[in-house]
Amino acid sequence: TTFPQVVGQVPLFYNHKNTGRPFNGELLDKYKSRYLDVTNEPLYPFGFGLSYTTFGYTKPQLSTTNIKAGESLQVKVDVRNTGNYEGEEVVQLYLQDVVGSITRPVKELKGFQKIALKKGETRTVTFTITPEDLKFYNNELKYVLEPGDFRVFVGGNSRDVQAENFKVVE
Repeated sequence: TTFPQVVGQVPLFYNHKNTGRPFNGELLDKYKSRYLDVTNEPLYPFGFGLSYTTFGYTKPQLSTTNIKAGESLQVKVDVRNTGNYEGEEVVQLYLQDVVGSITRPVKELKGFQKIALKKGETRTVTFTITPEDLKFYNNELKYVLEPGDFRVFVGGNSRDVQAENFKVVE
């Protein structure tokens, strides 16, 4: 679950829609998408605190950066136990459809794997992104896969992730 910093942030969730306003105030502060007295970030993001040790992630390695509609994509990431204790980690895979015919969430959880690692141990975790993972209901209520740019995120929670891009072509 996601924990807000203050009650005024409720509801707060990881897969919110993009507002179109700049999130970090790169242009002018008055257009920044935020609360007046608190940041947009939750106190504990979705998936945070599921282990008693720490882990490091490499950047995801994709089997290809271009796929055709109907093809699957392999995502591999190395996870290392960087803490002082053996522990378990829930490796989470999120997807973002960068531009769709309707507003899409900034991140959607599409897969996770729980692994156990000894202190200093590294393991490669593999996910398969299928065409079903990329589909959504459009404004005509048809379940579609639209070509375009996608972003894959892998990490131990919805905030602390490593990202890579791929494209679905016709």
